[in-house]
Amino acid sequence: MDLFKHSTKPNRLHNFLYDLIIKTNLFLIIVDVLIYLRHNRYIHKGGVIVTVKKSRLFIWIIVTAIVTAGITYSIVKPKEVSIAGNGDPFQKLRSTYDILQKGYYKDIDTDKLVEGAIKGMVESLEDPYSVYMDVEQAKSFSENISSSFEGIGAEIQESNGTILIVSPIKGSPAEEVGLKPKDVILKVDKESIEGLSVNEAVMKIRGEKGTKVNLVVRREGVGELNFTITRDTIPLETVYSEVIEDNIGKIQITKFSETTGEELAKALTDLQEEKVEGLIIDLRQNPGGLMDQALAMSELFVAKGENILQVEYNNGSKEVYKSENEAAIDLPITVLIDGGTASAGEIMAAALHQSAGIPLVGEKTFGKGTVQSAESFKDTSSVKYTTAKWLTPDGTWIHEKGIEPQIKAELPAYANLPFINPEIVLKKGDSKTEVNAAQQMLKALGYEEVSVEGYFDDSTEKAVKDFQKQHKLTVDGKITGETTMKIMELIQSKLQENDTQLEKAISVLKEKM
Repeated sequence: MDLFKHSTKPNRLHNFLYDLIIKTNLFLIIVDVLIYLRHNRYIHKGGVIVTVKKSRLFIWIIVTAIVTAGITYSIVKPKEVSIAGNGDPFQKLRSTYDILQKGYYKDIDTDKLVEGAIKGMVESLEDPYSVYMDVEQAKSFSENISSSFEGIGAEIQESNGTILIVSPIKGSPAEEVGLKPKDVILKVDKESIEGLSVNEAVMKIRGEKGTKVNLVVRREGVGELNFTITRDTIPLETVYSEVIEDNIGKIQITKFSETTGEELAKALTDLQEEKVEGLIIDLRQNPGGLMDQALAMSELFVAKGENILQVEYNNGSKEVYKSENEAAIDLPITVLIDGGTASAGEIMAAALHQSAGIPLVGEKTFGKGTVQSAESFKDTSSVKYTTAKWLTPDGTWIHEKGIEPQIKAELPAYANLPFINPEIVLKKGDSKTEVNAAQQMLKALGYEEVSVEGYFDDSTEKAVKDFQKQHKLTVDGKITGETTMKIMELIQSKLQENDTQLEKAISVLKEKM
């Protein structure tokens, strides 16, 4: 238990001085009385001393007591610090700083004290998107929007006191191991991250290429999952294009960084040279990024004069952004969205649907409807804070609600199965979450005889041995190492071949072509 010292009570020295003075003054009063009695006439009646000059004695005792009390109070009176604001809201803060600098029992790091005060000030807003970033955190934030960086490649945010995945980045280690939007991160390398800010969590998760980090996450409807992830360089490229079936062009946008607009323009030029007859824009698993990029990119598809975005400030005023593009792209288009489509991704999805009539296919988006700005200090630390709400072209605020697609489409159930760590061994007799995931993967790969109960039984062992024989692996009936990696590799390939959301988007697009 902490030992508290209440500043309004006398300390030991005060108590000692108080006792000493009281006892000394009591002794002096007795001496005064004796001296007085010796020099004045008195008589003794019934055990009571009666003096001729009683009033003088009484007055003398009262005066002595008052003087003594005044001296005592002046010594033991607790020291008070004036923190009256006098209209200055920062007077209390400065007074607290002075108190700690003068009276704290250890040396104080002034920089930490000041940074702690700034951090506390921003945290009091109770806004997960407003944060103070020290020098290292500000550097990390800048890298995330302007260049490649080393880490696991996942956008995270704070929500109701927890850190959750917004979306893994395409081709990143986070995507490869199977992290999903809205997975709640509980631990990083066996340490709880409860109470940490987003930036503090990021600093724990990021690291040099080739190093490993262990995450424990909680997934709704599944429970706790364990992921060991090898960090890598997360590339700058954010736009990927290709020509798929029936001369349809597909563009996937993974985030909105400083170069994304240029990348999109080049991808569109390349596809036009291929003479594509329709276009699918894939915004799935896109965590967002820079608003100005979302505006510029949306403008390519929205006719001049149509709304792209509205921004509402705290005084209620609104700023409306309209397209100024004289020649919007004239092709049949559909847009793919899901629960990992957030922020700038939602801006673009809403603009293309509401102002260009482009249908949205997939699942409801994440739901982030606020705008942030970042201000840097001389030491390169910075504060990122929410400045406004953003609204869709028709004035809807989608914050914490998301955008519903016009055509709903889900991925196969095995798309949501968790990553299985190749370092663990699953064998006959085991009963755990990983066994259940492995059984579902085997069933999806065509091994129908396997039971899906989460218990590694005879049917599971037989299915594993059959799988190992088929793929020329060591046949021992255990799921570990190369066997685990091969199972997950084949599941990923199957998912790419059976992208039911993309198939739906193609179907919708063909109706317009």
